[in-house]
Amino acid sequence: MSTLIILVVLVLLVIPPAAGLPGVPAVLSLGLQVLCSSPRTRWLRGWWLVAGQAVLFAWMGPVPFGGPSAFFAASVLLIARGPLRWALFACVAAAAGLLHLGADPYVWVNAVGNTVTQGLVVFALTRLSDLRDELHATRAELAAQSVAAERERAGHDLDTVLGSALSGVIGLAAAGRAEEIPPLTRRAAQQARQRAEPAPMPPAGDLTPRLAVPILTVVYLWVPVAAIIVVARAQAPVGLRAAYWAVVIAVVALQAYHALPRPPGTWPRHAAWTLPAQLAIAWLPLLEPHRPYYQLVGWAAAALLIVLPSWRLAWALYAVVVGSVPIVLLARSGSPAGIPAALLEVVGMSAMFYGLTAVTRLVYQVRESRLALAGLAAARERRRIAQDVHDLIGYGLSAITVKAELAARDPARAEAELAGIVAVARNALADLRAIPGDREPELSLRAELASAREVLEASGATVRIDADPALLPEDAADALLADDALLADDGLLAVVVREAVTNVLRHSEARHVTIALSADSGDHVRLRVSNDGVTGHPSEPGQGVANLTERLAARGGRLTTTSRERRHQLEATLPMRDRPE
Repeated sequence: MSTLIILVVLVLLVIPPAAGLPGVPAVLSLGLQVLCSSPRTRWLRGWWLVAGQAVLFAWMGPVPFGGPSAFFAASVLLIARGPLRWALFACVAAAAGLLHLGADPYVWVNAVGNTVTQGLVVFALTRLSDLRDELHATRAELAAQSVAAERERAGHDLDTVLGSALSGVIGLAAAGRAEEIPPLTRRAAQQARQRAEPAPMPPAGDLTPRLAVPILTVVYLWVPVAAIIVVARAQAPVGLRAAYWAVVIAVVALQAYHALPRPPGTWPRHAAWTLPAQLAIAWLPLLEPHRPYYQLVGWAAAALLIVLPSWRLAWALYAVVVGSVPIVLLARSGSPAGIPAALLEVVGMSAMFYGLTAVTRLVYQVRESRLALAGLAAARERRRIAQDVHDLIGYGLSAITVKAELAARDPARAEAELAGIVAVARNALADLRAIPGDREPELSLRAELASAREVLEASGATVRIDADPALLPEDAADALLADDALLADDGLLAVVVREAVTNVLRHSEARHVTIALSADSGDHVRLRVSNDGVTGHPSEPGQGVANLTERLAARGGRLTTTSRERRHQLEATLPMRDRPE
């Protein structure tokens, strides 16, 4: 869309307001400017384009309506950098004025003013289009930066809270102070379950790129100045000229109000009457008895496209408003001479102002979508980290708590349990440092079942494990090479065991725990963990169960929990992997 807007504006700027077609230098200047402004030929931009525009500007000679001089000015702004660009831009505007030194003062002012305003419009449309493409191209880059920042922040927070707690556990275990460990691990577990606050996103900034604001200001100021000069030269009564100046100022002010930058989907307040008012005021000069000033209709027509939310209605009314200009002019003069040029001038005026607003909005929309994508990526990463913290660290903290309580109660087992606490804490620290990375947890179902038996028996429960040996590979390599079964995701099932055992330790005083692992109908693996001694309300799923439900569903599995008569059962089913060829 932005490319089409640029092309329309460029073509209309090169057509002279008087009847006739553009000359050869004007057409060549248009061609060079298309190369300079089109996103597809952006790589061709260079000083040779500026030199070409300079030659064509000199060849064209005095042109008060802008066109080639505006293209020359815009090319200078696009190619030059820093303060040099604005110095050269001022030189081009001065050169346009020098070519008209002997002409009527209005012609001189018009030449300079059109060179400046049209050059700024072409430059703004081109740079805004470039900015839109640049923002679109770096959406993934900003998302990656947001994920990296989230990982760095999470790593710092995890090390501050959980890392310090686990290091403290190791120190207490080494000192034989088992009774001080449970309060520490319970606090750490509570903090691990808390949701992390989202990191602040980069501010969206102003709704309009800074480039558009001064350019729109210059253009809005130029039109009243040009209109004042036109009216001052007209042979009309003073009162009529004053009224006409008031009309111009009112139309420009309403246009500025309608074109103010706003978030997508929001429209100017009171537009139900300000838009018709602008249309009516802009149309009044067509009835002026001396010299109809039809250019204001182009402003009002642009406002229709800017304000109305329905593009069908907007373009239909635009056609009616713009089409009224040649009808009124023909009715007043009775001659078609000059009507095509007037129509093109109105269309060109509306294209410029609608184009600036539309392309600015496109830039804002891309910027917002870029920030939204980055925010979504960061939120997903934050959620993934929270899941891993719960799945990997929560179990370790519960196991440490159980072992510490056992060591405190039974001095005969204290040494062995304290050694186990150190081992569990060091494993948890290793898991903690790996969480901010992007690798999947490397867990073994066989090892997890063995750890579950040890921890649950330490808590005083009798543990029974019924598992099909074919579903328990020694490690991940065995899981891929096994020929006697189509294996399920070993690591995910290990996480399920961790969550189930953690819930048994937290929400029950279990005396009997059964873990069953079997193939279901040959295409699913079923894992059941049941226990007695339920306390509280474990049937109300916590964050860990919600996390696992989501992860299993993403891989075609299912997780269910049931509680009845102080017994609780967690059941997970997961499709088996395809056998490797």
